[in-house]
Amino acid sequence: MEEEGYTVSTAENGISALAKIAEATFDLVLLDLMMPGMDGYEVTKRLRENKSLPFIPILLITAHDSPNVAQGLDLGADDFIRKPVTVDELLARVRSLLRLKHSIDERDEIARQREDFVSRLTHDLRTPLVAAERMLTLLSEGALGSLSAPMQEVITIMGRSNTNLLAMVNTLLEVYRFEAGRKTLAFQPIDLEQLLKEVASELTPLAEAKQLALLLDFDQEPSKSKVVGDRLELHRLFTNLIGNAIKFTDKGSVTISLVASTTDDSYISIKIVDTGSGIPVEEQATLFERFRQGSHKRSGSGLGLYLSRRIVEAHKGSIEVSSEVGKGSIFTVKLPLTVNSEQLTVNS
Repeated sequence: MEEEGYTVSTAENGISALAKIAEATFDLVLLDLMMPGMDGYEVTKRLRENKSLPFIPILLITAHDSPNVAQGLDLGADDFIRKPVTVDELLARVRSLLRLKHSIDERDEIARQREDFVSRLTHDLRTPLVAAERMLTLLSEGALGSLSAPMQEVITIMGRSNTNLLAMVNTLLEVYRFEAGRKTLAFQPIDLEQLLKEVASELTPLAEAKQLALLLDFDQEPSKSKVVGDRLELHRLFTNLIGNAIKFTDKGSVTISLVASTTDDSYISIKIVDTGSGIPVEEQATLFERFRQGSHKRSGSGLGLYLSRRIVEAHKGSIEVSSEVGKGSIFTVKLPLTVNSEQLTVNS
């Protein structure tokens, strides 16, 4: 190997190998299955479980009478070679795995650059959009002079479009913050009943404009609706879910319920029930995935529900949907209740 120009570092056993890999950067691991103290299976398993490590190809080395290497491959090894090892075969397999690593590293770097570019672009787009929103608001309010009825209508349409675009940019920015690991949540005690009433109050004009009833159904005692979470993110979550319910419901009602979990008393459930058009079964399985747009003509960018899922998961909760076409939808969010003061120190 060294004669071919490779730098080789050896370890006497599995524990020593894991320590070296944690301290330095390697492009390939050649790993004996049979080693003292910790065998190659365990080393492979630990390497693949360590998410902080970059991808490192693992080439297993085994004797003819060794047990089947399928277990090692299932645990995450990439290839194997049997003893006695011929130099040509060894070098060929090494070159093949190094090409694999190069391809994966290149792919990951392109993905990082793309995400960083989109994040920066999205952030930069907010500045002119916010400025345009403020200027359109001033024009609409007559701060720069009275407007004719046609001009007022045009300004209103421009303002609505700019607001929608700004909301999309903000959602995209939040998505990339979560995915890049740059999102920090400020956990604090939150009264869910109060938060949901606040969101409902803000969205009532949208419901009234469509002649929908926006109902609150809280059967919990106020003292039992406390959670620990990021208030801004939970506000964003419920604004999105309730706003969607209003958006996709043309008649009837949207009901917000706050109920104790029937399966686990350490959780509380929030249900948003609408009488809208419903969601086809084939779309429900991928509804919370990134850029998954529904078939409804009013479907948005496909990021709102994905971001909602990321927010819920960051709070150690869960979100699910139950729906039937023509009979409406039920979105259920489960969040852990406040258990003790130690939760206040949790960050994500």
